[in-house]
Amino acid sequence: MLPFAAMSSTIANATTMGRIHSDQSEMDNPNLNLNLPKAKITKVRAILTAPQNIDLVIVKVETDQPGLYGIGCASFTFRSRTVFSAVNDYLDDFCRGKEVSNIEDIWQTAYVSSYWRNGPVLNNALSGLDMALWDIKGKMAGMPVYQLLGGKCRFAVDTYTHAYGNVPEETVEQVLKYKEMGFRHIRIQVGGYGSTHLANNPAYKQHHFGTSEDNTIDAQAYKRGVISVFDLTRKRIGDEIELLHDVHERIEPMDAIDLLKRVEEYRPFFIEDPLSPENMNWFPLLRQQTSVPIAMGELINNPHEWVGPMSQRYFDFIRIKLSQVGGITPAMKIARLGEWFNVRTAWHGPRDTSPVGHAANAHINLAIWNFGILEMSEFPDHVREVFPGAPTHKDGFMYVNEAPGLGIDIDEEKAKKYPLPENQYKWTQLRKNDGTPVRP
Repeated sequence: MLPFAAMSSTIANATTMGRIHSDQSEMDNPNLNLNLPKAKITKVRAILTAPQNIDLVIVKVETDQPGLYGIGCASFTFRSRTVFSAVNDYLDDFCRGKEVSNIEDIWQTAYVSSYWRNGPVLNNALSGLDMALWDIKGKMAGMPVYQLLGGKCRFAVDTYTHAYGNVPEETVEQVLKYKEMGFRHIRIQVGGYGSTHLANNPAYKQHHFGTSEDNTIDAQAYKRGVISVFDLTRKRIGDEIELLHDVHERIEPMDAIDLLKRVEEYRPFFIEDPLSPENMNWFPLLRQQTSVPIAMGELINNPHEWVGPMSQRYFDFIRIKLSQVGGITPAMKIARLGEWFNVRTAWHGPRDTSPVGHAANAHINLAIWNFGILEMSEFPDHVREVFPGAPTHKDGFMYVNEAPGLGIDIDEEKAKKYPLPENQYKWTQLRKNDGTPVRP
């Protein structure tokens, strides 16, 4: 049963959406009309909410068919209000009157509508629109989005979770806890988020340089901490759990090469983002030095940043955030590109990806052959109240429900209970001991 009554009788009277006709004369008839509904966009608007104190941007696309709408993720945590404006002030006007079924056409024309493109603000706004259109198309077809993408290639989506600690021993205790919960892949970090090693008394703060909230990294201390946590974890749990680690692009290329060579004996499932986007040309040298699998792409926005490196097999996992590249439409193209070069997917999925974005991640991963792993975030009960139908987790796997579309919705009244926090910059502000800014 489709979720909007106005279209149900129309579709029921049609020959059936997507049916292949056995009557060749009908198939050859250019005037054949299945009398299928043509829904048009009447409004595109953004919704802001922060149920976990992290900015989320959801895009809702409304149509001229009563009850038919779709939602998508446009969450750019550090510039959420800018994305909000891009959706409400520009994409809404651009999209009104367009047929919702023409996803590729809408994506391509919206992509160039600002003339300059590939920026994270436009890409996130475009992602919210794109995911919402796929959500609508699934509802119109009466099937989950993964069916529109080719159908299931696996029964569920394997995930990894995060183990943190201020010292390696604390991280290992979390690893043991997640192992008991059924996880087979666990990311291990030590120190601050993103594996920063916080200096006790950095010189720049003594000289009142920067701000009091800035974080500090000592690259050599950080490397020692990473090696220590890998060594201790392997000694405690053996080889049965796959271990991952995220560098977050925060050390120099030669330090990254040194680190990967030194953790190779611990057989990481992958090391994420060892190099910053500004240092992509170091990848050939890094590849020559180590066999450690590499995941790359969290900061990638531009197709030119992934097409060349993927075709050259510079990394093993493409690690983009779907909303940063523009949604399901480009993500499927990225996945298909990776299949040709044995690059697997590892879509970005922490808490600054909304449950809607997680649903989109999961639908793609169910359908593509070259799925690798998916970063998982838990959705507490109050988050599930805001986002009914959010993906579920069990034994380390993520599941989507079988409702048409993305299978998830947003309760706008409950979303209003969680206004955005003040602008958050602390996480991005990282310095060396002398105060030099470090690029995350």
